[in-house]
Amino acid sequence: QALLVESGGGLVQPGGSLRLSCAASGFTFSMYSMSWYRQAPGKERELVATITSAGDSTNYADSVKGRFTISRDNAENTVYLQMNSLKGEDTAVYYCKASRFPRPYWGQGTQVTVSS
Repeated sequence: QALLVESGGGLVQPGGSLRLSCAASGFTFSMYSMSWYRQAPGKERELVATITSAGDSTNYADSVKGRFTISRDNAENTVYLQMNSLKGEDTAVYYCKASRFPRPYWGQGTQVTVSS
């Protein structure tokens, strides 16, 4: 059974940093592109960052470019999201997603709150 478990969320002050992790099991992690999404209260879920299965290409939402970095360790079946210079508008539940035909897998999410 495929499983994605996010961790690393929490409360951080504006300007601070957090590193999210998403541990995968139950499927061949190295064959899936991985993404981080986020959903703020009252808003739709939005794509934050994506990394290819080999880790050789990444893409970011304009709102996080230069502040967030997605990476992966295929030996450890884990994808990461390093978040720096955090802002209040980064407050959301962050989800990881594994994508490959015929179906994606989603984690349960981890809360990130940016507040002083």
